[in-house]
Amino acid sequence: MGVPLSQMVTVARYVIGKTLRREKRYPLVLMLEPLFRCNLACAGCGKIQYPADILKKQLSPEECFHAVDECGAPMVSIPGGEPLLHPQMDQIVEGLVARKKYIYLCTNALLLEKQLHRFKPSKYLTFSVHVDGPREEHDVAVCREGVFDIAVRAIRVAVAAGFRVTTNTTMFNTAHPRRMREMFDILTDLGVEGMMISPGYAYEKAPDQDHFLQRAQTVELFRRTLARPKRGWVFNQSPLFLEFLKGNWDLECTPWGNPTYNIFGWQRPCYLQQESYCGTYQELLETTDWSAYGRQSGNPKCQDCMVHCGYEPTAVAQTFSSLRGLAAAARFTLLGPSRSNEPESDDPVTFGAPAPVVYQLDSPTRPSQREPVEVPLQSRAG
Repeated sequence: MGVPLSQMVTVARYVIGKTLRREKRYPLVLMLEPLFRCNLACAGCGKIQYPADILKKQLSPEECFHAVDECGAPMVSIPGGEPLLHPQMDQIVEGLVARKKYIYLCTNALLLEKQLHRFKPSKYLTFSVHVDGPREEHDVAVCREGVFDIAVRAIRVAVAAGFRVTTNTTMFNTAHPRRMREMFDILTDLGVEGMMISPGYAYEKAPDQDHFLQRAQTVELFRRTLARPKRGWVFNQSPLFLEFLKGNWDLECTPWGNPTYNIFGWQRPCYLQQESYCGTYQELLETTDWSAYGRQSGNPKCQDCMVHCGYEPTAVAQTFSSLRGLAAAARFTLLGPSRSNEPESDDPVTFGAPAPVVYQLDSPTRPSQREPVEVPLQSRAG
């Protein structure tokens, strides 16, 4: 089961319309955080490190609808925290479906099977289940045993009930390409619509600061993990973004593409950094110094970031706003991803010793602007 044609057409029409009107900055996905509290305490998460009084707060359905209407993005991602802890989440989803927004409700699935009856299958609603690896790796990542098995069972039940289901995987420097590929096989066999993968962002408040990836390490890890992909794998992401993760396509962050709204207001500058908040979306758009963010800005917080919420909007915009981007995306979709510089996928990734310099391929920038990606290696058990 693939992404509904109606969703692809809606997004394409939206992006092309913005391009024709020469709008430089526009939202693609609203990151709507109705609450921060969660029923897990993952070591790499920086979203739940708030005092108890903050964790008790939540957005009302009306506040969620106002943010969605104000922003106007065609898609809404509902992360957290754990959204299913919100007692009115079914009302929020129902209101967004009525607005014909494509919703990705992100969940660790601990409550999904029990609460599934509160929702109705719809082309507008997708449950995005958090799965960070096969059983052992996932349970370690979320710091609790048995969570992987609960997630797998919930996925089976949701798919059988007719719901759209995707998965969301965050990869750290502990990931092993072969094991991640085994996870892709497991999820594909479960019948998920697609899989989303992304390197973790180095949250300053996260308890575990030792396993975030540097930029060159991200390229090495994803190049090995995605080498020679199986035909049955379906990724819920732009082909250009996947090539970017492998170092084969240049993208610059567009932080305004996935704006965030939560209990504090409109978060500046992006979902990953919390520097300040704005009262309205227009204020966020017009008063933020966007030149201070992204890798080209030199901002140290942005140098290692290759996360989907910053770069996927850029990839989608390039796909539908230029013939070159559309042709490249079609080529990768029909003929498969680039095979250039792909190592054997079952080799363990090691970080620390010098590796060959790899240049960005198919880059939109001129050859003189291309930057080498050096991958340092360090021995790590496979």
